Amino acid sequence: MKKERPVIALGVTGGIAACKSAELCGKLVQTGFPVRVLMTENATRFVTPLTFRTLSRNDVILSLWEGNGDWRPAHIALADEAEIFVVAPASADFIAKYACGIADDALTTFAAAFDGKTLLVPAMNPKMWAHAACRENVEKLAARGVAFCGPVRGRVACGAVGVGRMAEVDAILAAIGKML
Repeated sequence: MKKERPVIALGVTGGIAACKSAELCGKLVQTGFPVRVLMTENATRFVTPLTFRTLSRNDVILSLWEGNGDWRPAHIALADEAEIFVVAPASADFIAKYACGIADDALTTFAAAFDGKTLLVPAMNPKMWAHAACRENVEKLAARGVAFCGPVRGRVACGAVGVGRMAEVDAILAAIGKML
C-alpha cells in the first residue's frame, strides 16, 4: 500500500520573493504533496490568493475569521492536519513575531498552534538579515528546533547585494526532503 504524502502548510509572507513561493507550491503539488496555503495580507499585494488556490487546489487561508465548513477555525484545523510547516518567504516581520510568540493574524496564529516540523525560508534586504534583532530571533527559533533554508547571497529586488535572497526552489525542495 502506498503511503500518502504528508500535508504541507505553506505560509507566504509579504515580499517580492512570494513569486517563488508560487513555483514552490506548484512543484510540491506535482510531486504528490497536499499543500494548504496561508497568506499574510501583505503577501496578497505581491501574489493573489487565486494563484495559490489554483496551484494547490485548495482554499487559501487569509484571515482568522474565515469559515471552513467546520466548527473549528480553519487555521486551527490545519494545525492538526499538517505535518510540515514551510514559510517561504519568511520575512523579518514574521520571524520576529514567531520568535516572540505573537499571534495576530492567521499565519502567526497557525504557527503558534502548530507543533510539527517547521522550515523557514528567509528573504529580505541584506541589512535586515544582518540586523542584531533578526540574528537573535533566528538563533532563538533554531534553538527551538526550527530549520532554515537560506537566505543566500545575491542581488535582492531593491538592488542590494548580500545575504538575504530567498533560496531557490530546488534547494527548498531538498530541505523539505531532509525533513521527511
